[in-house]
Amino acid sequence: MSAAQAVSAQVGVIQATSEPERIRALDVLRGFAILGILYMNVQDFSMPFSAYINPSVYGDLHGANFAVWFFGRVFVDQKFMTIFSLLFGAGVLLFTGRVEARGIKPARLHFRRMGWLTLIGVMHGFLLWSGDILFSYGICGMIVYRARRWSARRLLIVGIGLLTFGSAFGFAARWAMPHAPVDIQEFAREGWNPPRYVIADDLAAYRGGWRAQERQRAVEMFFGSTMGMLFYTLWRVVGLMLAGMALFKLEVITGRRPAATYWKMAAVGLGVGVPVSVVGAWLDVKSGFSYGYANLYGPQFNYWGSLIVAVGWIGLVLLAARRFEGAAWLRRLSATGQMAFTNYLMQTILCTTLFYGHGLGWYGHVERIYQLAFAIVVWGMELAWSPVWLRHFRFGPFEWLWRSLTYRQAQPMRRQAPRAIIGASPA
Repeated sequence: MSAAQAVSAQVGVIQATSEPERIRALDVLRGFAILGILYMNVQDFSMPFSAYINPSVYGDLHGANFAVWFFGRVFVDQKFMTIFSLLFGAGVLLFTGRVEARGIKPARLHFRRMGWLTLIGVMHGFLLWSGDILFSYGICGMIVYRARRWSARRLLIVGIGLLTFGSAFGFAARWAMPHAPVDIQEFAREGWNPPRYVIADDLAAYRGGWRAQERQRAVEMFFGSTMGMLFYTLWRVVGLMLAGMALFKLEVITGRRPAATYWKMAAVGLGVGVPVSVVGAWLDVKSGFSYGYANLYGPQFNYWGSLIVAVGWIGLVLLAARRFEGAAWLRRLSATGQMAFTNYLMQTILCTTLFYGHGLGWYGHVERIYQLAFAIVVWGMELAWSPVWLRHFRFGPFEWLWRSLTYRQAQPMRRQAPRAIIGASPA
């Protein structure tokens, strides 16, 4: 049975019981991705963004702190965003396929769904945290809609083509920078290696109250959702969503391929992707994170290395899901993935409360090793509360809100009876 036929078959269950069995592999991968994303995001929550792209700008980078950065660069940075983008593309096919199987044209619901996601992303980015990705996913989700009927082969070709264009476009923009007007050159250099007064302004803003933060956050969100989209996010995310659609149609990310497929993916990720990422990180360090090298050539290693490492992660996770099927930790990870929207926003709420001035005000005071420790605590919290919540409710709170806005009516929230095992919830 093909993935599309499987979706159609599932929809019959949706209509009959309103409680379809989810594709567990997607939930496990989504849970893994939403936890992994925090490894990198916590750096942006707790110190100036410039230190995220150039770690030599702020904070200690020796010993354990260097190890945290290096591990993150090789195994995490852009890798989990890649996995999540692939899953989002698969989710577009799942949603539209189930709607169509009910005899309903999916365009209106899909674009309403993406429109609300875009609006929530704007609110999240401008009001809470400028590192928001929901806005970009909403926009890119609208773009890929027309591609849902393409063959897997065409989806892969166009997706890889867009990823290649994004890489070349970003490199060309950096390479041409010496020929740009002087003020643009200075702006680019300050973005990579900001002067002390820029860092001081950033620290003062996020250690201050919400209004002081907002002045800084609004500027960052504006540039991220305009220039960031144009030079990076649009091409990469749309390309990955198309690739995710292809991998869904090929039944790769649904966990239905032979185990040998996932062993090969893991081998390629570890044997090719990791060395590429290691070399890229080492060359950045060797250059002293110089603007001339690390800003121009350095990103290319992680751009491509992250795609290959992400393939390896998917292979390893799906092998583990198959090997440990029924394990308590796997059910927790699956539940965390079912509530990925809520858990993503809760990470923002928890981290901004800890680090920003309206909360404990630890912004700029926490070294990378302790940032990681906090991330681990949040992972434990989300793995703990997600299955408990889903024993009593059909959706996470933000999933319920998004679904209710999409269908323009409040969705039933409570379960009829508490569930001991979390394995299914509505589409």
